[in-house]
Amino acid sequence: MASLEFFGEVPALVIKDGDEPRPFLLWLHGRTADKELDPGRYLRYVRAGINVCAVDLPGHGQRYVEDLQTPESAVDVILQMSQEVNTVLDALHSFPNFNHEKAAIGGMSAGGIAAILRLTEPHPFVAAVLEATMGQWRLSRHHKLFGALSDSQFDALNPANNLENWIEIPLLAFHSRHDEWIPYAAQEAFISRLKQQYEKPEHIEFVTFDNTGAPKEHLGFGKESALVKEMQVDYLTRVFQTELKETT
Repeated sequence: MASLEFFGEVPALVIKDGDEPRPFLLWLHGRTADKELDPGRYLRYVRAGINVCAVDLPGHGQRYVEDLQTPESAVDVILQMSQEVNTVLDALHSFPNFNHEKAAIGGMSAGGIAAILRLTEPHPFVAAVLEATMGQWRLSRHHKLFGALSDSQFDALNPANNLENWIEIPLLAFHSRHDEWIPYAAQEAFISRLKQQYEKPEHIEFVTFDNTGAPKEHLGFGKESALVKEMQVDYLTRVFQTELKETT
């Protein structure tokens, strides 16, 4: 069953099944997209026993603002969304079939950056899935996303500079090596940095593709789209099952 909700100022699509508490994924879409974009993703999760809450980024979907669709505005959108995650989580406590001890966060592109930023602070998530995004900004200093930031602001916000609170949770990331919007090297550097920090680096999986046929090798993974979704569902299913065994 799906419903449209407002959690404070955040529009959300809540997809759930049954009355019993189930694990869930909080999903953050990319720039210029909206929360309803990918029903195939949500259906796969729900069929696998995982509920989903997909939200609109600031200025997107039900809270559309034309000026917030541009790359130059993206950093403001990302920062606001990362701060709004708590609002969404708090509101989801009113849904008894969302098990907050089995929560994952995921995102694509700008939504993925917002997810990474949120993960640099204390959080309740037990896993993360990321698509076509980056956690090491240094290699993209001159990207339009960061044009409004001073060097000091850029360094202070760069997730790779703020990993002291990063919890060693399972992480699955996907990227095209020829992504024209978010360079592969930026995410590869971040994944490498995280693996050095993890006591069990095998908890991080980084799946890459050479040519997916997606526009700009960035939007949706093209011919690999179904595979990416199925791998994510399988991955989180295994993570949640492991977490369940460890807590019983």
